[in-house]
Amino acid sequence: MSSIIFYLTLPLLYLISLLPFPIFYLLSDCIYLLLYRIIGYRKKVVYENLKNSFPNKSHNELKLIEKKFYRYLCDLFLETLKTLTISKDEAVRRCAFNENTKHIFKELYDQKKSCILVMGHYGNWEWAGNSFSLLNPQQLYVIYHPLSNKHFDKLMYNMRSRFGTKLYAMKDTMREMVRNRQEINATAFIADQTPSPEGAYWTTFLNQDTPVFWGTEKIAQKFNYPVVYVTVNRIKRGYYEVNTEYLVIDPKNTKEGEISELHTRKLEKDIISNPELWLWSHRRWKYKRK
Repeated sequence: MSSIIFYLTLPLLYLISLLPFPIFYLLSDCIYLLLYRIIGYRKKVVYENLKNSFPNKSHNELKLIEKKFYRYLCDLFLETLKTLTISKDEAVRRCAFNENTKHIFKELYDQKKSCILVMGHYGNWEWAGNSFSLLNPQQLYVIYHPLSNKHFDKLMYNMRSRFGTKLYAMKDTMREMVRNRQEINATAFIADQTPSPEGAYWTTFLNQDTPVFWGTEKIAQKFNYPVVYVTVNRIKRGYYEVNTEYLVIDPKNTKEGEISELHTRKLEKDIISNPELWLWSHRRWKYKRK
């Protein structure tokens, strides 16, 4: 049954991907009305997350952020589909790396240093991965969760790897990084996913007790790879700029929790600045600190 659904859906996905951008975003506006106004997809989760994260904001302020988030969520969904057919030139034009970012990755490559990239579900992380592989000399690896549907999983894998990016299944991360240790590369960690509460690093994030994966910190320390924080800012609809900064140059000399705390604070600052660009529909706080 899943195979039938996939092959019936696939032509439609490609058709949407091929739409000119003005029509493409008009479709996004229509999906917003359906998703937010009619279906109400995860509205309770989104509002609860916003209310707990911004306790000083009024109901009207929270509802405005909520509406902006749903509009952006629809754009993000369709922009992800656009990676099926977008050209290399268009990909780089729509998700550019500023000069400081290019300098950081060139500097690391010239020093023959691999690095760890840490970011959140903020802005268009999918387009950022495509542009990285087109603009920078390092081989990019992205850690991902395989989808349960093997057909859609393969489709997403192909979309993300079109321009040279390679993927690690999360469970294979350490083994694959050891295997590729002789290569100059960059490994991207999406650090705002929800780990099991047992053994997680706990901190306060957006006014709430929040578990954070130890993986980013522990792997950075093990390999002593510089940690680079990545922000994907939206300049205007359909256009992004990738900004980076060194978070930690020498991870082996950091204290326990230091790297986790640093990247959590950076992401928190980004979210407060432009809250609609973060993935509020994610059940980030489903666990409580014991």
